[in-house]
Amino acid sequence: MKYRLQSILFVFVAFMLGCNEYMIVGVLPDIAHQYHDSLSTLGLLVTVFALVYAIFTPIITSLANRWRRHHVLLVLMVVFFIGNTWTALASNFISMLFSRVLTATVAGAIISIVLVMASFVAPREKRASLVSWVFAGFSIASVIGIPIGTVISTTFSWHDSFWMISSLTIFVFVSLIWLVPKDTPQFKSTLSKQFTLLKDTRVLLGVVFIVTVCAADYTIYTYIRPLITNEMGFSNTWLNWLLFGMGIFFIIGNKFGGYIADNGRIHRLGGIYIAMTILYLLFGPLLSFKWIAIIIVALLCVAFSSYGSSTQLMFLDIAEKEYPQSLDLASSLNSIFANIGISLGSFTASQAVAFLPMRNLGYVGAVYGLAATILVLVLSKKYTGMRF
Repeated sequence: MKYRLQSILFVFVAFMLGCNEYMIVGVLPDIAHQYHDSLSTLGLLVTVFALVYAIFTPIITSLANRWRRHHVLLVLMVVFFIGNTWTALASNFISMLFSRVLTATVAGAIISIVLVMASFVAPREKRASLVSWVFAGFSIASVIGIPIGTVISTTFSWHDSFWMISSLTIFVFVSLIWLVPKDTPQFKSTLSKQFTLLKDTRVLLGVVFIVTVCAADYTIYTYIRPLITNEMGFSNTWLNWLLFGMGIFFIIGNKFGGYIADNGRIHRLGGIYIAMTILYLLFGPLLSFKWIAIIIVALLCVAFSSYGSSTQLMFLDIAEKEYPQSLDLASSLNSIFANIGISLGSFTASQAVAFLPMRNLGYVGAVYGLAATILVLVLSKKYTGMRF
């Protein structure tokens, strides 16, 4: 019974973090309106958040290895609450920017610790399933959190959207005090020894692959609201339903990714990212056919979220067998390099929309998609006999 409650709580933590990270996409036009800034300028909030997240996650995760995980997790949750509440109170761009920096500093370390705990509390045969559900927590945030946050923002204020997350954080914090495991094994080590994991060729190929997939994702996801309303021609009423539908397909992709993780892992990913690249090439030319464009977006959502369980378990298994001192760092690699990819993709998108029609974002995504395809095919071929 406790394992089930812990599993639900771990998914809920991912949901809370997903709401904080992704909700900004849904309310960006409302923030731009209040601050009298352009969408391309406000899009840098996404870029900076992802960049800070990527820089600080390995540092905090590695340093936190010196103390008990459950104590560190609770402290990080307090910092997260302060950062998100600051965002809710932000009255100008600079205040908003610094609040997002503070939140990003700890968000990655929180999910990294949760993933390590999940790998210990789950029976080995259920690890892939639980990891896929934790990743699905971010998708559930897209299904429920982003549409609700967008509705709250358009009905009341974008500030209230972030107040909702602060309320969720209090609930999660109390639940963690009760349910978080307090006895997960730890291997204390120096920073230099922990980072030896990053010398492994398998790990390097894996993290660059994650960067390219997430960069492809955020070339369109950063501006998904104006793409749906301005380019495809859907109304604001349809917008909320379509964002909800995107979240559903993200969940489908995560669960599909869990199935792949149980049946071949990275060796099954090549075909998915070939298909993703083709879909991106079709996105721009078919954008005017709004229902076809939405179907393409739905399929892209599945492709974006299929890699997580396979790469996460690959990193954890490599660390457990060859670099046990790097287990906490290994748990953070997905989130670190996903956010480097998000930062790269959102920055590329913000630069593209400053000079080119928004419909050309599909071609930018295709470039990243092609790189992801090549990387995963090389990884699969190089380690064709590798099974964990």
